[in-house]
Amino acid sequence: MPHASPSPTPPSLPSLPSLPPSASGPSDASGADGAGPRRLPLPDADIRLWPGWVPPDEADRWFEGLLHETPWTQPSTRVYGRTVPVPRRLAWYGDAAYGYSGLAHVPQPWTPLLAEIRARIEAACGQPFNGLLVNLYRDGQDRMGWHSDDEPVLGRDPTIASLNLGGSRRFDLRRRGTHRIAHSVELDHGSLLVMAGGTQHHWQHQIARTARPSAPRINLTFRRIFAPAA
Repeated sequence: MPHASPSPTPPSLPSLPSLPPSASGPSDASGADGAGPRRLPLPDADIRLWPGWVPPDEADRWFEGLLHETPWTQPSTRVYGRTVPVPRRLAWYGDAAYGYSGLAHVPQPWTPLLAEIRARIEAACGQPFNGLLVNLYRDGQDRMGWHSDDEPVLGRDPTIASLNLGGSRRFDLRRRGTHRIAHSVELDHGSLLVMAGGTQHHWQHQIARTARPSAPRINLTFRRIFAPAA
């Protein structure tokens, strides 16, 4: 997330396994449409996209359930000295608190629906997740600014699994330290995007505001939180 607030760095955090580029197993599993993942052609990154990872009927059920059962909030954050509302709705679920950009999230307990989704994501990625940020983009005006998911509590090479439900939005990537978009991809209903390895060290991503008509979209980003040293 963007510009994480200072927090103690856990010593000797274990590196989470990256997704191997060619080995069979979870990283090569097919989506609901039978297609395997597409690897984004970016150096110093390990990013896989499964279009249609969730069957449409199941994706619809997940979307409707999350839309109505999630306790959405819209916290405020400081931007260039001003306090402004975050440009989307959100909720944090997990086994521990989580903070970034001056925001501190107290975790909601896992619901049966989210436990179901988490089990599916863990099976696809081959590793556990204990934290989940859920974002609701109500229309094209809701957005997420440029950032890397690189808070110390996520470990050295975090794996971020991003499930997309509802309306399609463009996902942009740029090299850290640059201002030019290097690659963009549409994240459609039921798609799964997984970022692993050194991706967060070298790349930033965003969901930009758009003037085109955009249906409501729910994005779930699963991650693993390591407890900081006492």
